[in-house]
Amino acid sequence: MQSSLLSQQDFPRVVKKATAALLKGKVLVCPTDTVYGLLADATSRKAVQKVFLVKGREKGKPLPIFVKDIAMAKTLAKVSFLQEKYMRRVWPGKVTLVLKSRGKLPRETGTAERIGLRIPKYAFVQQLLANLSRPLTGTSANLAGKPSLFESKKVIVQFQKRRQQPDIMFDAGKLSRSHPSKVLDITGIKPKVLRK
Repeated sequence: MQSSLLSQQDFPRVVKKATAALLKGKVLVCPTDTVYGLLADATSRKAVQKVFLVKGREKGKPLPIFVKDIAMAKTLAKVSFLQEKYMRRVWPGKVTLVLKSRGKLPRETGTAERIGLRIPKYAFVQQLLANLSRPLTGTSANLAGKPSLFESKKVIVQFQKRRQQPDIMFDAGKLSRSHPSKVLDITGIKPKVLRK
C-alpha cells in the first residue's frame, strides 16, 4: 500500500492524485469527519468488489455511500419532499440516511432495495466527490468485525500482512476521536435509529 501525506500546503496536488486513483478503480484509505474510510468509485463493480476483499466484508452486506450533494442523492434514492427537508437539516455531517433505492449502483454494493447515503463534513472527501461527480463507498477502513480506526499507523498495521490491501493511503496522522456516523432509516413515518 502506497502512502501520501495529507497536508494543507500540498492539498491541491494530493486531491489530484486521489482523484486520478479513484478514476482508475483504486481503493483508497482516506480520513473522513468520523474515522479512516475505504473510498472507491461506487459506480465501478470492480472497485466495489475490491473494497469487499480488502475489508473481508460479507458479500451482499450493504455499503454506505458518500454523495456530493442532495441532487446526487436523488439520482440514487427515492426522496420525498419531507425527506429532502430532513437531509438539509443533517447534511453535511455524521448522519447516514437509509432511503428506498433506485437500484442504480452495482448489485455488489448491496443497495438494490435500500441505500444508506451521507454527505461527509470533510473538505478532502468533499473535493473528491466534486471532482469525480460520482458517488463513493463510505465504509470504515478496518477489517470486518474490528473497531473503526482513527490513527494511520493502526490502519497500516491492520492491512500490512493481508494479500488484499488498499492501493493508496492518504495519511492525516491521528484523527480526533469520533463515533462512526449515526444511521437513521427514514423510509417510514418516523426516523428509526439503526446505529447510534
